[in-house]
Amino acid sequence: GECKQLSHLELSENNMGPEGAGKLAAVLGDCRALVLLDLRANAIGPEGMARLAALLSRCVSLAKLFLSVNAIADHGAGRLADALPECTSLAQLDLRQNAIGDVGATRLAESLSDCQKLTLLHLEANSVGPDGAGRLAEALRECVLLQHLSLRSNKIGDDGAGRVARALAEHPRLQQLDLGGCGIGEWGAGRLAR
Repeated sequence: GECKQLSHLELSENNMGPEGAGKLAAVLGDCRALVLLDLRANAIGPEGMARLAALLSRCVSLAKLFLSVNAIADHGAGRLADALPECTSLAQLDLRQNAIGDVGATRLAESLSDCQKLTLLHLEANSVGPDGAGRLAEALRECVLLQHLSLRSNKIGDDGAGRVARALAEHPRLQQLDLGGCGIGEWGAGRLAR
């Protein structure tokens, strides 16, 4: 199937699962006009993300990708990372509550530097630790249009806060940095305040 003219597809909260994600990817086929894809809360998991990755690599106009609450985990984040270099128009990426840890965050970091139009990245309530947060922040220095970064409710701690502070200290456009609920103490707060 091909949906050449489809520009916005909102299918959040439908519990389509990995099989549904695979069928969706097959039906969408050539999705060059797709600007927004909202698949929040669909339980697609790592397998479904792998199936969607092939679709995403063909979505050259995709600007907004919302995949929160899908339990894609590190493997799914890695498959998404494989597709991101082709998503050159991507401005907003929402990956909240997906059980992504340091391995998945590192894989994403390796691809995010290709997303030069990225303005917003949400990774709240995952399992990102100090290493993953540091690697993400280092990669996001290349995303010069980034305005909003949320790593809220991850396991970043003082070490991760220090790494984020160092990496993003001179970011040209960053306006909002959300590190609430990340276990940051006095030392980490001091690093962020500098």
